[in-house]
Amino acid sequence: MPQMHQKQPVMAGIVIVAAGRGERAGASEEGPKQYRAIGGRPVITHTLEKFASWQLARHIVVVIHADDEALFAKAVGQLTQSAQIDVVHGGPTRQQSVLAGLRHLSGKNLSHVLIHDAVRPFFDHALLDRIADLLSDGIPAVLPAMPVADTLKRADSDGTVLDTVSRAHLYAAQTPQSFAFEPILAAHERAAAAELTEFTDDAAIAEWAGMPVRIVEGLADNVKLTVRRDITMADSRLSGQALPDVRTGNGYDVHQLEPGDGVTLCGVFIPHDQKLKGHSDADVALHALTDALLATCGAGDIGDHFPPSDPQWKGAPSRIFIEHAAKIVRERGGTIMNADVSLIAEAPKVGPHRDEMRAKLSEFLGITIDRCSVKATTNEKIGFVGRREGIAAIATATVVYRSA
Repeated sequence: MPQMHQKQPVMAGIVIVAAGRGERAGASEEGPKQYRAIGGRPVITHTLEKFASWQLARHIVVVIHADDEALFAKAVGQLTQSAQIDVVHGGPTRQQSVLAGLRHLSGKNLSHVLIHDAVRPFFDHALLDRIADLLSDGIPAVLPAMPVADTLKRADSDGTVLDTVSRAHLYAAQTPQSFAFEPILAAHERAAAAELTEFTDDAAIAEWAGMPVRIVEGLADNVKLTVRRDITMADSRLSGQALPDVRTGNGYDVHQLEPGDGVTLCGVFIPHDQKLKGHSDADVALHALTDALLATCGAGDIGDHFPPSDPQWKGAPSRIFIEHAAKIVRERGGTIMNADVSLIAEAPKVGPHRDEMRAKLSEFLGITIDRCSVKATTNEKIGFVGRREGIAAIATATVVYRSA
């Protein structure tokens, strides 16, 4: 019998980086942004509580500025009595502060370390568990990240666009960035000894040291509170100062089937003895979801933006339409929370392709795959669907809009 893979135990140290001055957030009587109140308590308190209550956290060290002793003591209150939390002073750069935290944890019999920004309070234990699961499989470095959703441009020094950068395989890094303890400590020490200070995060140091870094699905909510508006929005979210502006849009579409070699549904081509008839690639699922997204901000429907009479859309992939709708939603202050598509068809079978379809929706919309749902049903051989004359789709999108 083949041997079962042996999981490695994860005894995790936590380094919370909290020595920054936060100039971009503006001056405040409360101090740097990690000590600003959101939901009635300092940002750093929310962050620390989540780590302190995580079952795999063995030892937590918070790296603070030397001037912030009183602010930190006030922020954590009684928390240090219920969890093993130490404090060290950081350096003038984030990289130096992280090294100070790692050095403090050295010799504490830890297998791994999670390095996190104090001003990212909106993570959860599910993310930490996903990271720990990869670490226990022997992955030496794990980076939570989100696929880049916005179009990227490269420009010269005066702001003139040089070209458009493909988003394929591009991700926005988050924290906690997590590592086997001894290798990342050694990598930081080597970088410090070589006086290399241009690394923008700990994963970059791991890459430089030759450690393979594995991406794990991050969280859309796991944002870094950088400017004053971020803190204001976080406070509103936690304080319940206003009802959330949650909107739901619905979309319906149907396309006729004709003889062919396959259909495209949710961006996935499925070989079949029929094809869908339409001016574009006739992806009925993406067309319905495009209408659902546009409905959340009163932006018309797919025909208003992509008239079938316009020859430029002949044979066009429907991802153009869905990405355009998602862009409109974001420009109007919306965050896409969920996308749900129901396909009504006698054939082909959707089940074997469901996960690939969900992955495509995640890519097109820039949201995590757990927020994308694809379902399918037959029409019990009734009506035009039952006679295999067409395929219908019903889509629902949920979007939260920020207040002005």
